[in-house]
Amino acid sequence: MAFHLGVTPSVIRKRYNMTGGDIGLLPNNSQACAQFLEQYFHQADVAEFMQLFGSSFGHRSQVDQVVGHQGWGKAGLEASLDVEYIMSTGANISTWVFSNAGRHESQEPFLAWLLLLSNMSSLPWVHSVSYGDDEDSLSLAYLERVNVEFMKAAARGLTILFASGDDGAGCRRMPGGNHTFRPSFPASSPYVTTVGGTSFKNPFLVTAEVTDYISGGGFSNVFPMPDYQAAAVRRFLRSASKLPPSSYYNSSGRAYPDLSALSDNYWVVTNRIPLPWVSGTSASTPVVGGMVALINDRRLQQGLSPLGFLNPVLYRLQEQGHGAAFYDYPSLLQWLQLPPKGLCPMGSTCLLARPTGM
Repeated sequence: MAFHLGVTPSVIRKRYNMTGGDIGLLPNNSQACAQFLEQYFHQADVAEFMQLFGSSFGHRSQVDQVVGHQGWGKAGLEASLDVEYIMSTGANISTWVFSNAGRHESQEPFLAWLLLLSNMSSLPWVHSVSYGDDEDSLSLAYLERVNVEFMKAAARGLTILFASGDDGAGCRRMPGGNHTFRPSFPASSPYVTTVGGTSFKNPFLVTAEVTDYISGGGFSNVFPMPDYQAAAVRRFLRSASKLPPSSYYNSSGRAYPDLSALSDNYWVVTNRIPLPWVSGTSASTPVVGGMVALINDRRLQQGLSPLGFLNPVLYRLQEQGHGAAFYDYPSLLQWLQLPPKGLCPMGSTCLLARPTGM
C-alpha cells in the first residue's frame, strides 16, 4: 500500500496497475472531451499539469484540436479536470475538445453537439462528457431525439461516456408530499456508458475502493431497462441488503452507472494554480475514457476495430466472472483486445435493435 496526498496520474496508474509504457502509439487514434456552460480549459494549465504530474510516462502537453468557440477568460475547474485526466490516463493520444456554446431548455445543448458529431466524417473514437441534467427537466421529445443520436453514434463505433452525477440518487418532493428519486440524463440513456465514482477505503493509501458517497446512480423514468443489464440488475435487487421504498424509483427502468472509478480527492491545475481535493464523477469519467482510448490503440495496432459501444461486453464480462478485470488494467486489456464477441464495433448494426419494451 502506497501513501499519497491526493489522487494524481501516478496514483491512478498504481491503483489500476498501469505502467509508464501504457501510452498511445498510433497517429490515427484520438479521444475527446466535450465542454458546455461556458467552461473552458487553458493550454497553459495542461502544460503545467503535465510538468508537475506527468514525468513517469510519455505524454502530450497540448490539446491537438478544439472544435467550436474557445473562450479566453478564466479557465473552468470542470473543463480543466476533464482535459487533464483524459490526457494523462490516455497518455500520448491525440486529444480533441468540443466546445459547445449556448443552451437548450436552459441546459446543455447536447443535441447540437451530437448533430455536430454526426456531420463529421473523421472524429475521435472516445468521447468523455462530465455534464448532465435532471431527466425530468427536459421534454420527452428532446430526450428521445437525443437518444436517437446516441444510437447513431454507437452504431458508428463511437464510445460515449457520461458522468453519473454527484447527487447520489437525487430526490424531489412530489405533489401530495411523496418523495421520489430524480435520475440524471444523459446518464440514464441506454446507449451511453455511464461512469460512477469510488473512493479509497483509506483516503491516504492506495487501497481497495468503496462507493463514493456522492456518486450518482439510479433508474430512468423514461427509458426501459435494456436486455444487456437485466440479469445484473435483477441480481442486485434480489441481493441488496437494504433498498429504499419501491415507490422512490422505477425498478424496470434503465439502471446506471455501468462501471465506476476513483472520483475523490484529485489534484487539478486551473488558471496556473494546482488545486487539491477536487472530487466528483467528472474525475472518474475522463479516467475511464483515457483507458478505453488506450485499449483502442492496442486494438488498432492489431488491425481490430475500436471498441465502440461498451455496455453489452461490460455486462457480459461481469456475468462470465471476469469482474476483477475492472480493477486491473492489464486484465481488462487482455479481455478487450480479443476479437469482438458481443461488442458492437464500428460498422455493426447490432445496436439498432431497441431494448425490450422500448
